[in-house]
Amino acid sequence: MMRPPAPDAGKKIIARNKKALHEYQILETWEAGMVLTGPEVKSLRAGKVSLGEAFGRIERGEVWLYDLHISPYDPASRWNPDPKRPRKLLLQKSEIRKLVGAVEQKGYTLVPLDLYFRRGLAKTTIALARGKKLRDRREELKRRAAEREILRAVRNVR
Repeated sequence: MMRPPAPDAGKKIIARNKKALHEYQILETWEAGMVLTGPEVKSLRAGKVSLGEAFGRIERGEVWLYDLHISPYDPASRWNPDPKRPRKLLLQKSEIRKLVGAVEQKGYTLVPLDLYFRRGLAKTTIALARGKKLRDRREELKRRAAEREILRAVRNVR
């Protein structure tokens, strides 16, 4: 009897946005394809990407990813596009409609969480997020430290 493949089967992660999980409260996530040129895909495969300051924006019914830095691919020097150009994200119309309503609310933004290849196609996980206040971040750090202490105590008891 064969098992169904795991949800992350065939998923090769290129980059993660660790800062996003610290600075934002993640409300909902979607998987989106990306419109890229050939040299950009080669650079992604080499891992030459930074999504630290990247963010999403909805314009004219389309979702765009801004400030995603994909380093130029050296052998394709003449055909390399601008490293920080806006890149179109591919989502279903129903998903975009959901996003339009949510992003218009005050304090909500679109943040990419990670970049990966699935079955040879470049994808990103984009999240609807709300910025955390400084006190929220401090409370989160205190909560994690308390959980670690509890786990240590439980391990030492055994």
